[in-house]
Amino acid sequence: MKNEMKIQAIDNSGSFSAYVATPDTDAIVPVVIAIQEIFGVNANMREICDALAKRGFIAICPDLFWRQEPGIDLTDQSQAEWDKAFELYQGFNVDKGIEDIAATIEAARKLSGTNGKVGAIGYCLGGLLAYLTATRTDIDAAVGFYGVGIQNMVGEASLIKAPLILHIAEKDQFVDNAAQQKMHEALNNNPKVTLYDYADVDHAFAREGGKHYDKISAELANKRTLSFLSDKLGQ
Repeated sequence: MKNEMKIQAIDNSGSFSAYVATPDTDAIVPVVIAIQEIFGVNANMREICDALAKRGFIAICPDLFWRQEPGIDLTDQSQAEWDKAFELYQGFNVDKGIEDIAATIEAARKLSGTNGKVGAIGYCLGGLLAYLTATRTDIDAAVGFYGVGIQNMVGEASLIKAPLILHIAEKDQFVDNAAQQKMHEALNNNPKVTLYDYADVDHAFAREGGKHYDKISAELANKRTLSFLSDKLGQ
């Protein structure tokens, strides 16, 4: 089932919408928050939620650009959309974004039919936010795909509370080798963190239909992610 919910911001500045996909089951299930790329809650993110629902999770994708412009729904298929996406990305307040994810976690735990466990899975900008969700919130598990800017936030590594997976594209045009090395140096010895490197793939290798989609690496990363979330969230 596909639906939408409204979530009250923690700072009482308003409310924001979230796409919701629920599994066709009467079982008690965990929730996964899908954290958007720079293109908003678009068809790709809705498809990710739908796929998670088919795997037995309640999936929620909150609109994290609502403070700038609610209802952003872009593709990666035109320069105009890329320009708009980068404009939103540059104006995005990461701290407020994490607050909105924390509000989504709180709302998710109150949904009927859940087991109280909430995980997160984020892509690109969402990959960074997944990492920070593990350091700043009470999420139960988090996964980040090709997160941009994590190397600048490794000072928070000691604050990681939840099990965390980070999928790293070795040829990522937005996360160079020096940034990847900094991530490994800060996180390799953290028992809560697992880093997976994918050789010869670029940023967004798991974005189906995207320019850099790599089927083999995407399927491997998705398999690892689903197994991890199922284990950590008690599915």
